[in-house]
Amino acid sequence: MADRIILINKPLRWTSFDVIKKIRKPLLEERKKEFPVEERSKIKNYKVGHAGTLDPLATGLLVVCTGSLTKKINEIQDAEKEYTGTLVLGATTPSFDLETSPMNFLPYDAVTEEIIYRTASSMCGIQMQTPPVHSAKKVEGVRAYEKARKGEDFVLEPRKVTIKAFEITGIRLPEVDFRVVCTKGTYIRSLAYDFGAKLGTGAYLSALCRTRIGDYLLKDALNPEDFLFQLFDKQNIN
Repeated sequence: MADRIILINKPLRWTSFDVIKKIRKPLLEERKKEFPVEERSKIKNYKVGHAGTLDPLATGLLVVCTGSLTKKINEIQDAEKEYTGTLVLGATTPSFDLETSPMNFLPYDAVTEEIIYRTASSMCGIQMQTPPVHSAKKVEGVRAYEKARKGEDFVLEPRKVTIKAFEITGIRLPEVDFRVVCTKGTYIRSLAYDFGAKLGTGAYLSALCRTRIGDYLLKDALNPEDFLFQLFDKQNIN
């Protein structure tokens, strides 16, 4: 088995690490078959990593690298990304998505489609974005979401990101569907929050799917179970 790049469609509520944990051992077993039988017991590990974490409530493309190709992880993470998703107007959540409950309810009946399209256009370009407090960003060596869940006070520094496209693909108020093309490090949850702030209605992310990283496409990805089925089928043939 040559080292390779595997495209996985991450299921809802799985962490990115859940995917790696699911496929690492089968990949190791496949790797062992390249060696003589008497040497296989000595092979204890095989490098498997992913390029770009997805939140548990997000689905879509997770690029997995194996063996020597794990050296390409940083390069892949730096590539342009594309997402589709849905945000809900009229409230916010502490996590900017449905990990926490909606609050701060506001009316949205004065928001027209024209206003929504105009506001979406204003979101494009270079901007300073503050990560959500419920994120994996580290603060003093601790994940921000761990501090947030304990009720600790802390400040996350804004970072520069570029929103290359923010396209509205459907409106069913209070829900708004969108497509985003952006640079590395962009938090789509924060983008949804900022969008709601500009509208004056508040907003939170209710669904998110990553459809592209650089030249890698979701349409070419397999869910973990289908990938393992193909892997086991290949092993049985061999």
